[in-house]
Amino acid sequence: MNQLYSSILLENAVNEFAKLPGIGRKTALRLVLHLLKQSEDEVELFGTTFIRLRKEIVYCKVCHNISDTEVCHICSNPSRDAQTICVVENIKDVMSVENTRQYKGLYHVLGGIISPMDGVGPCDLEIESLVKRVPDEEIKEVILALSTTMEGDTTNFYIFRKLSPTNVKITIIARGIAIGDELEYADEVTLGRSIVNRVEFTNSFK
Repeated sequence: MNQLYSSILLENAVNEFAKLPGIGRKTALRLVLHLLKQSEDEVELFGTTFIRLRKEIVYCKVCHNISDTEVCHICSNPSRDAQTICVVENIKDVMSVENTRQYKGLYHVLGGIISPMDGVGPCDLEIESLVKRVPDEEIKEVILALSTTMEGDTTNFYIFRKLSPTNVKITIIARGIAIGDELEYADEVTLGRSIVNRVEFTNSFK
């Protein structure tokens, strides 16, 4: 049964909020009504913040993380280990690993994982730029920190094959994270231990 709204403006606002992941129409209506109780200045700031985010956000030209500058604060930090790269699926995973405070190297954000069912292939991801970074930046170790899913494992193996000619050390986070889990849902202690106790990729099959 379709809910009736007293205003087309109200209905349009609810429709837009309901497009967000995890937001149903009832929650969307509650959020819209909350905004209506705020001052015009507060609502304008709310809207302007997201417009600026969409228009002005940039992606680091080195690791593809979200940034305010051409090179993100992690890549430009001289105290980071510039010879180690941790490969992650998305920006949320960078935040998850950083929160462990167990990793001091650099990152490479793929922008997804190989998933034929979803029409995502290697060419849709930032894999070639990773392959280029390894010799260009004289990387000594690449840590594969992707989700422990079938798609994550497929992506790991593809990257391993692509990097094999470079002779770089390739490791994978320890299986402290349950099979099928995504990094963002792992607690900081478990994820931190998985990074510290990482193993050679070739040994992960034994």
